[in-house]
Amino acid sequence: MTTPEFPGAGSQQASPNHPPAAQPAYEASTQTLPPRPTRAKKPLNVVGLIALITAVLGFIFACMPGALIVGWILLPIAFVLALVSLFLKDKPKGLGITALILSIVGTIVGVVVFFAVVGSSFDNAFGSGDTKVVAPSGEGATNGEAAEAPAAKTGTRETPHPIGSVIESKDWRVVVNSVTLAATDAVVAANQFNDPPAAGSEYILVNYSVTYIGDDANGQTPSFVSVEYVTADGRTVNSYDKSVVEPDPISSNALFKGGSATGNKAFEVPSATAAQGVLAVRAGMLGDKVFVAAK
Repeated sequence: MTTPEFPGAGSQQASPNHPPAAQPAYEASTQTLPPRPTRAKKPLNVVGLIALITAVLGFIFACMPGALIVGWILLPIAFVLALVSLFLKDKPKGLGITALILSIVGTIVGVVVFFAVVGSSFDNAFGSGDTKVVAPSGEGATNGEAAEAPAAKTGTRETPHPIGSVIESKDWRVVVNSVTLAATDAVVAANQFNDPPAAGSEYILVNYSVTYIGDDANGQTPSFVSVEYVTADGRTVNSYDKSVVEPDPISSNALFKGGSATGNKAFEVPSATAAQGVLAVRAGMLGDKVFVAAK
């Protein structure tokens, strides 16, 4: 007697009606790393950029005595724009911070230049009247003593005091030690950013000494003393008309009673008449203008 075979029992035999069971296919699994998150790039802070450009222009104009008003207009605008740019959502803050700092510094510089201009204008309108000039030894001396005269009566453009004269006011004593004509090479070589003079002009160097003899407990800076060059045709030239770094410039640090400083100031003057000009010296903000020969 034969035992019947049941499907699934034992090994299955292939038959036309019962094909063999398909075996599952196993593929090699591949592990895919998740993509790295990309940092979204913040858009340009346009307001901050405008604020920075405005602050730069305002700073430049604030340093120019003849264009102060433009700086006073641009700097507050830059300050406000910088503040606005800092509160914009999802915007970079770097440009706004830079513009904010530059607008503040520019305002401080503008205030200093403003008061310097006002002080210069005030000096031109008013003088203390107590400035004295002492000629150097051998120049106008009488009986071995230096000749002393009020600045208002001597030291005009037509008859300037000689180099080495001592100009003294209530607060300052000033001496022009020397005037070096044709000093272009020395000035240009003093700093790589110094530009050569314009065609037909040259640099001259005025070396002078200042001594503070006032009694201000906080001291005063040598910038209270002004030295200008007046051309032969009557035009005033200031050292800041063409800003350069002089060799051995005079210090701007505060001086206290008895303190002195010596240094150079450079002027761009016409080459043909450089020696014919004169120096206009004020010993302090309220000092009278005294003229000293350029040679």
